[in-house]
Amino acid sequence: MSGRCPWAEKDPLYHPYHDREWGVPSHDDRHLFEMLVLEGAQAGLSWLTILRKRDAYRRAFDGFDPARVARYTEKRQQKLLADPGIVRNRQKVAAAVANARAFLATAGEFGSFDAYLWRFVGGAPRQNRFRRLADVPARWPRTCARAALASSAPPSATRSCRRSAW
Repeated sequence: MSGRCPWAEKDPLYHPYHDREWGVPSHDDRHLFEMLVLEGAQAGLSWLTILRKRDAYRRAFDGFDPARVARYTEKRQQKLLADPGIVRNRQKVAAAVANARAFLATAGEFGSFDAYLWRFVGGAPRQNRFRRLADVPARWPRTCARAALASSAPPSATRSCRRSAW
């Protein structure tokens, strides 16, 4: 037994991702931006597809430097759409550029993107102890949401994003 989740045993490419990144808190803004871009690219596709293209994404998106990506022109975006190493979807490429701009604006407002994100959980990861996938709720109970709203906790990430540059 490897100690990995069953999904991570389906392909060897999952192993380093599962062992070093999945569920591991990140406080590195560049890594957080990388995950934002890759998650956006993944929409409608498998995560394995994106992991297979990850190195090409790193090259295509300047090492996931949000300041550089934010300056991409329409011409640069067209060049990306010709790169067979990434998902060549106009909306996903445009979203990566728009997200880089919003990422920088948010980091500027809060000191870092890390500071912005981690405030939603009080600076510490949530530690759930679900034993089976079936135990994980599809939605958190309303009582939890009401308790969060009644506390001095910051607004939810979703509401915050809707009100800002995102």
